[in-house]
Amino acid sequence: MPKKVIESKVSPGKPSEPLNVDQFLQSVAETPLAQPSNNKDGGKGRIIFALDATASRQATWDQASHLQAQMFESTAALGSLDVQLVYYRAHRECRASPWLSSSAALLRMMEKIHCVAGRTQVERVLSHGIAESKSGQVQALIFVGDCFEENLDTVAELAGQLKILGLPLFIFQEGYDPTATYAFGQLCALSGGAHCRFDTHSAAQLGQLLSAVAVYASGGTAALKRLSGHGSKQAKLLLEQLGR
Repeated sequence: MPKKVIESKVSPGKPSEPLNVDQFLQSVAETPLAQPSNNKDGGKGRIIFALDATASRQATWDQASHLQAQMFESTAALGSLDVQLVYYRAHRECRASPWLSSSAALLRMMEKIHCVAGRTQVERVLSHGIAESKSGQVQALIFVGDCFEENLDTVAELAGQLKILGLPLFIFQEGYDPTATYAFGQLCALSGGAHCRFDTHSAAQLGQLLSAVAVYASGGTAALKRLSGHGSKQAKLLLEQLGR
């Protein structure tokens, strides 16, 4: 992964508005996800879940841990989803976990992480996603963050590579930073993914959205139908979009 520190050169200009829930689900439904059967794990879906662990996100870090667990729980019956945790913080610290199929193992790992002040490292997250996709098929790269402090042109080139590899980038933006809104929207569009914003009042909805994306990535429409049958409104909405 790149070692050079990237200085912020992004001008927010006129930000594109993040998608609302219905628009986001429609975008997911229209996104061609790579088939799990093509990867080296014998059919398991794989999702990279990347988190900004800089100081500004300390207040919601525990919340993010539980959302990730919910994503696992929604796909547990499928037995076909592995998730890799990636996080960055401090000065150029960016780490990736092994591929995990247990929500308990993931939560134990996240409980040991504390947010530390530092600049964003989205470039390294995307570079890591590219490397993982080349070594084994990955169905989605999910990123949760609240700001962007890098050279947008540099990171956008990596987003274009994700598109070529068939790895869509789904960004869930916390808060209302206009520079992040503009950058995240551009990156998701280039990768063939989608951008959605949330705050503390929509955290539960975010968890359901994560679960719907994860279930779709690991088991397709049939898996979503089962999730919908257990009362998931987001899965039901996604199924309706797929039906169209």
